[in-house]
Amino acid sequence: MIQIGLLGCGTVGSGVVKLLEKNAATIAQRSGDEVVIRRVLEQDVDKCLALGIEPDRITSNFEDIVNDPEIDIVVELIGGIEPASTYILEAMCQGKHVVTANKDLIAVNGQALFETAEKHQVDFYFEASVGGGIPIVYPLKQSLAGNQIQQVIGILNGTTNYILTKMSRQGLDYQQVLEEAQALGYAEADPTSDVSGLDAARKIAILSSIAFNSRVTLDDVYVEGITGITAEDIRYAHELGFVIKLLAIAKENKWGQIQVRVHPAFLPANHPLAAVNDVFNAVYVQGDAVGEIMHFGRGAGQMPTASAVV
Repeated sequence: MIQIGLLGCGTVGSGVVKLLEKNAATIAQRSGDEVVIRRVLEQDVDKCLALGIEPDRITSNFEDIVNDPEIDIVVELIGGIEPASTYILEAMCQGKHVVTANKDLIAVNGQALFETAEKHQVDFYFEASVGGGIPIVYPLKQSLAGNQIQQVIGILNGTTNYILTKMSRQGLDYQQVLEEAQALGYAEADPTSDVSGLDAARKIAILSSIAFNSRVTLDDVYVEGITGITAEDIRYAHELGFVIKLLAIAKENKWGQIQVRVHPAFLPANHPLAAVNDVFNAVYVQGDAVGEIMHFGRGAGQMPTASAVV
């Protein structure tokens, strides 16, 4: 039996609980063992009770999880930098494997986490930190290990892709579509992280670090958002045979330097990424052996992200 300590029972955490229960037999068959949640760290007990978690499995004290010898894997889904970073490091030091969906933490403190995992010989998985349900971290690390990666180009933020798609289809200005996206729940009340390009920058920093085996931090990424894009820009792009997308791009130049950037770009209408619309994400990878491949799917949401965690 594989026993999990779950940190956080919010949107994604509750999705993990549901998925482990719903697909328990399938997961056990594929993993070769039963996977169960032993303890949940959550301040709001009612959230856990609503999911059918017994009261004695709920705690507000992280020590109850990190010091439990029966817990094999700690799943961090509380988000943010602290206390998430401290919790993960403590869990690793106690010999526990860790899974996280925390892109902010990976982008800011990834090196320390990787080094600690290696030192204590534990596994550290973060597939869900980029692209929601799209499997891209593992393919870059394992499936494409025999390739010299030439470039990674991604549409990595669903909010901005939705906004640009609606502007393109309806000829509306940015502010109109942003307000509609907020009303529909596709954009946060404060959308700055998304529309400024910062969210996509964190994700491409993670992917480029893996793809090029080089430590890329957020400070290394040139970032430009979509707030300056107008309906007129999009109309001109269409007339020239292009669409405008917020692209996250990582490539190695002829001098061996890794160039990483996020910005709106003209994309030929016949490019595979040009057909990625609404809240969907995609990652286009070019390798010297495999050629061109693309991973496509929902880049956010409770169950897609929970799928990547599990």
